[in-house]
Amino acid sequence: MSAPQDVRVPIYSPEFAADPHGHYRRMRSEYGALVPVEMWPGVPATLVIDYSVAVRILNDPLHFPADPRMWQQSVPADMPILPMVEYRPNAIRTSGAAHARYRKALSDALAGIDLFAVRGIVERSAVHIVNGFATEGHADILGQYALPMVFSVFCEILGCPPEIGQRVAAASAAMFDGVDTATVNAQMGAALLDLTTLKRAQPGDDVATRLVQDPAELSDEEMVHQLVLLFAAGVEPPVNLIANTLLLMLTDDRFISALDAPPLPTAVAIDERLATDPPMANYCITYPPQPILIEKFLLPAHEPVIISMTACNTDPAMKGGSLDNGWNLAFSSGDHACPAAARPYGRLLAQEVIDQLFDYLPEVRLAVPPEELVWRPGPFHRALTELPVTFPPVRFPFPAT
Repeated sequence: MSAPQDVRVPIYSPEFAADPHGHYRRMRSEYGALVPVEMWPGVPATLVIDYSVAVRILNDPLHFPADPRMWQQSVPADMPILPMVEYRPNAIRTSGAAHARYRKALSDALAGIDLFAVRGIVERSAVHIVNGFATEGHADILGQYALPMVFSVFCEILGCPPEIGQRVAAASAAMFDGVDTATVNAQMGAALLDLTTLKRAQPGDDVATRLVQDPAELSDEEMVHQLVLLFAAGVEPPVNLIANTLLLMLTDDRFISALDAPPLPTAVAIDERLATDPPMANYCITYPPQPILIEKFLLPAHEPVIISMTACNTDPAMKGGSLDNGWNLAFSSGDHACPAAARPYGRLLAQEVIDQLFDYLPEVRLAVPPEELVWRPGPFHRALTELPVTFPPVRFPFPAT
């Protein structure tokens, strides 16, 4: 039989963003493994909330390819979330030989990241950014600290000059928020073409240079789309992982110093967030080319199948939980999983950024009750609008390291 279609759950709504785990529990009770959802008003999809079913799909690229071109013909060209899901000649939106070519080039470029250098970049960046608000005694630690920290570190690792980086930042934020598809693509494409041209003329020891010099001989267009993927994966998700981890550490007694026990370290909080509330909550989209029977439901051809990494990680059928066991889906699974070379960078970046904040402002506290925080609506991310904190104001700026 076909998947139930009578009521579709809008996963883009503010109500869903405010309580995703409550929605997942109700979905599990009402639908089972596969849930009929709207990824955008009037745009149907199926959300997978069962761990074993998700792993089966993610490891079956023949029946569940990532190429969206057939589906894309059925949706409005100006759909705001289209830049997040549309076809691109890069490692996330292709299948088969093209995917293998892009993935190898990307993985090889990322493998050259020096993790020891990342620590130094974070330290140098942190003091300047913290000094921008330390004397105030309050800040939005997401917008004023996590975002500029992650962006500045990533641009240095990528080899992206600040002027080009700022143009990309504006387009990238709009892409995640689902704003003006044509403008987002035009802004992003122009900036990243400029970066590609620069790296061909002035190579350096950075990810972008390694990509343009790769034996795959990527064209300018292909380079732009690999860089779109790198910025999409390298900025917004780490920012939200940092903010969400900080929220956990500021509200959970296990991470707050007490007389009877030392606090748990930052790495534990990061692992817990990745397992229970990853920054990309619903993604890893595939598009079956033919109708396919899964769990007694017939999934239609060319309709998006979205993996809920959050719901799958917290699937009650997986007894014992996903924390500290290596099987959670925060980085996905299968041919389109996050490249192995990128994972240590993402974890290290989050840990160093958080630890630097506590080193400079050890008495930082959440400024509002947790229930007053607002989560950004959207079908894919788990993201706060802001994370307001307070701390004793610093009388003098911290000296640069």
